[in-house]
Amino acid sequence: MNAFGRASISAGVLFLCLAGAAVGQTPASDTESSKPQATPAAGTKAHDDAYVIGNDDHLAISVWKEPDLTRSIPVRSDGKISLPLIGEIQASGRTPLQLESDIAARLRNYVTVPEVTVIIEAINSKKYNMLGEVGRPGAYPLTLSTTIMDAIAAAGGFKDFAKKKDVYILRQNPDGTQSRINFNYKDFIKGKNISQNVKIEPGDTIIVP
Repeated sequence: MNAFGRASISAGVLFLCLAGAAVGQTPASDTESSKPQATPAAGTKAHDDAYVIGNDDHLAISVWKEPDLTRSIPVRSDGKISLPLIGEIQASGRTPLQLESDIAARLRNYVTVPEVTVIIEAINSKKYNMLGEVGRPGAYPLTLSTTIMDAIAAAGGFKDFAKKKDVYILRQNPDGTQSRINFNYKDFIKGKNISQNVKIEPGDTIIVP
């Protein structure tokens, strides 16, 4: 093969190599621009919508992209809270979802499509009482899922001479009367009558003789 032929082959190989490298490379800016951008998930709520807000509860209220309207605030004894732009608004007796809707409706005069989130920071309105032979008798804040076993654990458990078979709850009925709900701890831990581990309601008094 003459010198001209060898030069032509070398040039062709070089061209193919350069073309392959160009195809394999993508500009960094194009790659980044093709990635989906993270956006807040509208409607994502970090609370239980079944909870009913009460006086003295502490709320965290945020409005997306409106830092001046985002704050931590207690519910007053009259059941209301005060917020910039909208003034006083009823909070007690509402669920977080209902309060979000109320605040958003009032903000529409000032904010385009307001995204409001209400989170319960502290439950101070709903409590139950622990009395008798437990480590720490007293009043305790109530959460949605507190059972009698949870309440006993929160109070430090039983004292040495507690009558674990005779624990009971005193519960106020809507008509003003009282109900007594018995709880046999020894049966429960043996797997008997599991249903007796009832959820505690606001105002319940748990007595450990």
